[in-house]
Amino acid sequence: MKSNRSILYFLFLLPVLVIGQEKKKDTVPEKPERPAFESSFIIDNPTNVLFGKKGMEMQIKHRFGLINGGENDLAGIWAPANIRLGLAYAFHDRFTLGFGTTKFDRLQDFSLKIGLFRQTRSNKVPFSVSYYGNFVIDARKKELFDNDQDRFSFFNQLIIARRFSRNLSLQVAPSISHYNFVESGIKNDVFGVAMGGRYKVSPQTSILIDYSHPFTDFGDGLDPEPGLSLGVEFATSGHAFQLLISNYDGIVQQRNYVFNQNDFFKGDFLIGFNITRVYKF
Repeated sequence: MKSNRSILYFLFLLPVLVIGQEKKKDTVPEKPERPAFESSFIIDNPTNVLFGKKGMEMQIKHRFGLINGGENDLAGIWAPANIRLGLAYAFHDRFTLGFGTTKFDRLQDFSLKIGLFRQTRSNKVPFSVSYYGNFVIDARKKELFDNDQDRFSFFNQLIIARRFSRNLSLQVAPSISHYNFVESGIKNDVFGVAMGGRYKVSPQTSILIDYSHPFTDFGDGLDPEPGLSLGVEFATSGHAFQLLISNYDGIVQQRNYVFNQNDFFKGDFLIGFNITRVYKF
């Protein structure tokens, strides 16, 4: 009888135990997928990469002159070059603030990146979504501007990225660029979309492609040319070096989307590189 009672008690309690185990299992948070990219930038556009809280990233971007820009300039290396130096600090795992200074037009940019959704390893969330935006001040001489507000420009981008496998990652990123003041014939707002990808050929080496297309019709031959960039990336856990060719020389995103006149397929491209290094505190 005692054994029969024990069996009955067990059968009675079994559903409760199963439900309890299922609830416990359901409360375990899903693990996020590894970031789709190694660096916070894929050549000319930001990626979904956000480093850990209290991490600081140093950014160096360099663009030599156009390869076909002139005579005796060693494929643009001796020509006037553009460079940007920047820092970004993570106040949270999903929240980063940055600042950078760019040589052409003396641009001072303040940036923000927020991680909205993260791709999970179970694919319950199939892709990552991040927001990137900046506010840029043109710091050239005041005689060039009627009002202080004429110095300001803005860029907003939504980054949708997916890590398809250990080797392949892709992203698409719609954007809008805004200038408070532009010359006659140019629109203040330009919509665009960027598409980029990375394919790893070894644990530390990847092939990169980045395409940016502005949707605008200025007319009078002022329409900006799309941007095409190809590169190779060498990365470690905290460092990424990208060697590239591109027809974009503005570095700051809205400058590229609104004012680029270089046509990649007519030979208007240049050599450049990006370096990022993350320091953890």
